[in-house]
Amino acid sequence: MKGYLNRPDANAATLLADGWMRTGDIAYFDAEGHLYIVDRAKELIKYNAYQIAPAELEAVLVAHPAVAEAAVIPSLDDEHGEVPKAFVVLKSAATPEELMEFVAGRVASYKKVRKLVIVDAIPKSPAGKLLRRFLVEQDRAALR
Repeated sequence: MKGYLNRPDANAATLLADGWMRTGDIAYFDAEGHLYIVDRAKELIKYNAYQIAPAELEAVLVAHPAVAEAAVIPSLDDEHGEVPKAFVVLKSAATPEELMEFVAGRVASYKKVRKLVIVDAIPKSPAGKLLRRFLVEQDRAALR
């Protein structure tokens, strides 16, 4: 990529002097050198001084036998800035408390899901990508 057309501000924020491009992806290499892209920096939840990747919590939630789908967003919080809030589609009976306890037993204490809503469907793009921004907009509109 040579840059954004007529967008010097976007070029300065994205392109590094040595030719590399900041994609906004969060990734890591394992011990064997395999690269894993796990989330987007823009979607991180900022809980106190910690950063939480929504995809990590979504993966834990869908590991529960009652969960068909999950989406996690940053929900505004006066005390902590943001807290993880999950939207879950069930395939069998489960309570929000049960699901939050399930996650809490598998992640660091600061990563716990603090709010959970059971929904009929999670918004997705035609390609099947979670549309977290719609959930964030709904969540923030409910606070007004």
